[in-house]
Amino acid sequence: MNLAKSPLYQADLRDADLSNADLSGADLSGAYLNRANLSGTYLYKAGLRGAYLNRANLSSAKLVRAKLSGSFLIEANLSGANLFRANLSSADLSGADLRDVELNAAELRGADLSGADLSGAKLIGADLSGANLKSADLSGAILRSVKLSESDLSAVELSGADLSGADLSFAKLRKNKFISQDLLETARPTLPPLSLPDELIWPFIEIDGKWVLKEK
Repeated sequence: MNLAKSPLYQADLRDADLSNADLSGADLSGAYLNRANLSGTYLYKAGLRGAYLNRANLSSAKLVRAKLSGSFLIEANLSGANLFRANLSSADLSGADLRDVELNAAELRGADLSGADLSGAKLIGADLSGANLKSADLSGAILRSVKLSESDLSAVELSGADLSGADLSFAKLRKNKFISQDLLETARPTLPPLSLPDELIWPFIEIDGKWVLKEK
């Protein structure tokens, strides 16, 4: 079923069953989709700016390059969804289920991911600058080359996470018991985080305008 040409802008689709529907390219900006079933739905390049998707079921949905900036996805189920290159800047994903989600190269600047479950998620090259990740679960997540500058990583679960090449400049890490000196050394050589646990030090130093690993 292809609903892409239907008038869906600001539509009221609360509690609707749209599972496995083809909404590729549809404009659902500002639509009310709270608690809607969008499991397995095709939303390739769909416009969902400012849409309300609180507690919606988007498990295994195809959201490649979807436009979700400023959307509301509080406690939504996005487990196993494909959000490659999706734009989620300033979106509210607090408490969302993002287990095993693909967010490679996704735009998440300023997003609220506090309390979200991102265990096993793939975020290679994603931009989470200024994002709120307080108390989120990133255990086993792949965060290679991710931008985390100015983000809040307080109390984030990072056991088994891959942070190699991550930009942690001005990030808040003080209350994170999962940050280790070894883990810091895998990060991108940049300006130091805003805060670190007391026993840790930023392992990089600037020499002739370049950040390099300090000699031990």
